[in-house]
Formats: sequence, C-alpha cells, structure tokens
Amino acid sequence: MPGDLDSETAALLRMVVLPQIEAASSWGDLVMRLREKGFGLGFRAGRMILNRLDSGAEICTGRSLGAPLRGLAARLGRPALRLSRDGLSARLQG
Repeated sequence: MPGDLDSETAALLRMVVLPQIEAASSWGDLVMRLREKGFGLGFRAGRMILNRLDSGAEICTGRSLGAPLRGLAARLGRPALRLSRDGLSARLQG
C-alpha cells in the first residue's frame, strides 16, 4: 500500500482531486475526471488507490483523501472490477 502523505501534499491533493471525486456521477465519469488531472484509479486488497498516469506510481488510498471506497460505492454503486492475475489487485472494467 502507498505510504502516508505529508500534510502539505495531502492538502494539495485534496484541493485538486477531491472536487473531482465529489462531482463524479458514475465510476466512468470519475475515471475521466481524474484522467484530466493526470491521475488514475487502482484497487488492491479491498482499497481504492490513486495513482499517477505518467509513471503509474501509487500515491495514496481514497481514505487518505477523505473519499473512502465504501462511501463512493454507496453513492456511485459497486464498482465493476477486473481482477488481476495476482488475485489482489484490480482495475475498473470499461
């Protein structure tokens, strides 16, 4: 799992990413909104992980941003995931 963010990085990420998460009307919409900001989503061990599109580096979990997977699933519906071969990680289908 990604490590803890320092408070300044966490605050900046929340300013950029959290409005996109809160405005999303579906999982597909969320992916498009994050892509416009240079971010992507992954899932591992039951957690949603924000990553950088340019390098694939994992940044933080949704909970670290104030947007845990449980809350998003309640609002957007359960995400349709495609499980990776390792059995622990997944990507959104579609």
